Amino acid sequence: MSFVEKLASIVRRNQSLVCIGLDPDPELMPEGVSVFEFNKAIIDATCDLVCAYKPQFAFYEALGQAGLDALTRTIRYIPSQIVSIGDAKRGD
Repeated sequence: MSFVEKLASIVRRNQSLVCIGLDPDPELMPEGVSVFEFNKAIIDATCDLVCAYKPQFAFYEALGQAGLDALTRTIRYIPSQIVSIGDAKRGD
């Protein structure tokens, strides 16, 4: 299935054009909750409401290896029928 076909399919299924950015800031997250756990909770609460998730790579890179591990786990956790968009732009 192509990207466009996958996107069209999930837009129809969820009746949604919403894309959620997964840009965690540990200073704003609940104490004791890991980046992956935070993202997992967001995904679990919204997977029937969105057509895509968009992790912003720089947020994860800033956290070092633990951040990259959280990014990998997050991408793998996103349901396969939902589009993942890697936001690799810099400077925001």
